[in-house]
Amino acid sequence: MRGGAKVAIVGGVFVLVAGGLGYGVYDVVLGGDEAGGTGTVAESSEVKTGPPEKEEIQETAEGFLKAWASGDAAAAALFTNNEAASEPLLAGYAAEAHVTGAVITPGAAVGAKVPFTVKATVSYEGKTKPWSYSSELTVVRGLTTGKALVDWQPTVIHPQLTEGAVLRTGESSTAAIEAVDHNGEVLDKEKYPSLGPILDSLREKYGDTAGGSPGIETWIEPADEQLPDTTLLTLAEGKPGQLQTTLDADAQAAAEKAVKQYSGASVVAVKPSTGSIRAVANNPATGFNAAMQGKQAPGSTLKIMTAAMLLEKGLASADRPIECPEDVMYMGNSFHNLKNFSLPDTEPFTTSFARSCNTAFIKKIDEVDDDAALAKEARDVFGIGLDWKTGVVSFDGSVPEENGGVAAAQYIGQGTVQMNVLNIASITATARTGTFRQPVIVPQSLDGRQLATASRSLSQNVTGQLNDMMRATASWGTGKAAMASVGGDKGAKTGSAEVDGQTTSNSWFTGFSDDLAAAAVVQAGGHGGDAAGPVVAAVLRAGS
Repeated sequence: MRGGAKVAIVGGVFVLVAGGLGYGVYDVVLGGDEAGGTGTVAESSEVKTGPPEKEEIQETAEGFLKAWASGDAAAAALFTNNEAASEPLLAGYAAEAHVTGAVITPGAAVGAKVPFTVKATVSYEGKTKPWSYSSELTVVRGLTTGKALVDWQPTVIHPQLTEGAVLRTGESSTAAIEAVDHNGEVLDKEKYPSLGPILDSLREKYGDTAGGSPGIETWIEPADEQLPDTTLLTLAEGKPGQLQTTLDADAQAAAEKAVKQYSGASVVAVKPSTGSIRAVANNPATGFNAAMQGKQAPGSTLKIMTAAMLLEKGLASADRPIECPEDVMYMGNSFHNLKNFSLPDTEPFTTSFARSCNTAFIKKIDEVDDDAALAKEARDVFGIGLDWKTGVVSFDGSVPEENGGVAAAQYIGQGTVQMNVLNIASITATARTGTFRQPVIVPQSLDGRQLATASRSLSQNVTGQLNDMMRATASWGTGKAAMASVGGDKGAKTGSAEVDGQTTSNSWFTGFSDDLAAAAVVQAGGHGGDAAGPVVAAVLRAGS
């Protein structure tokens, strides 16, 4: 939609109605203030300090919202702590977003925060439509004047507005799309909110070639031209062009429901035999697509890759004993198992994998002749870091070449390893079949883009052992409880990733059932099987 708006100044009729703060009709008193902000608070030579008082919060919020509701952007900006940044956005509400009328209803203040609702009317070239949403403002103490001021953030204007972004209304520069799943079922933002950013990206990239025509819309235009516009309101429908995706509506619905259990969660499902992405979900559902663009340490879920490397090098075998002590030192770094458990030396590698024994993996480092071996395994076999072209923006994982203690931490998914759940789901899919197939969310045939390919596959012997160890994890290991409800030929791997400054680790889990692999992360969720595990299980039960 970039460049599609026709900017014109439209006179606005704005109204402020009484709400939780008990607004009345009064004149706005304006005056100079180098920090911005003017209200009905009495002037004083004494500069106040400390948090704003209740009366100050009420008067500042009243003054700002009344000025905004009257259409006076300059006056409203004076009530903020950043007049230069706020005035253009406030003025653009009428000039660029073409809001011709608005009723702003404040709610009761909660501390320094004042929530409010906006019921507006947007008009453009004879097309008119109502628009409503909720937002909030926060009142803070001005640093230089000591006055109570609205802490300026673009989200005051609209909760999805980001730094440098603007609101616009006009004819869209790209046609709308009707995205469908692999069975032809329509996928929309209302039913599948996690797909909002993805559908916006797909529209930006494929809207002009999908066969549709543009409509009249209100949208957020981000500061970064590489990011897609976000449609907020459609005044007149264009003709949408149909766009085929690889998603599965049932798996997507299950994913959306599963992540809502947690305040910060992501999940992705991938079909191992093709690389087709079947589901992508995040909570929160709007904004950053953490499932495909996030960068975090994945914890022990990365042991799938480490195990593959050890099996390929002949340093371990699924049925061969391996040491699993309580703790181990490597180059001055101490590594230990959860609750310092250990296993008898007679237990095979499968048990250490299924019980997620950190020390069993760390103790093998000295036998690996190359500190960068894991980084090479990641790239050459699992396709990590190969510039994936999924159809939307995605991060394809990173396992940097390291040495010493940093390399050791990578073996158990810590240190400098950076992944998201798309990457871990793909690693699981590769382990399932032995061959990396780059994940895609739209078919390659749509645009003929070049997909990433790994330089080699795992042998049938190594692939078989990996599958057997993951089956053990799902049937009697750390993934047993989470995978109990999943049918078919199933396997899993749990993970808990420690994060500096975070008292509870992030919960990671990945698994497969027949020809579907899925991975999830729950921020500060603790053990992998407890939080992320049920999310993965829900998607595996529903998908195909």
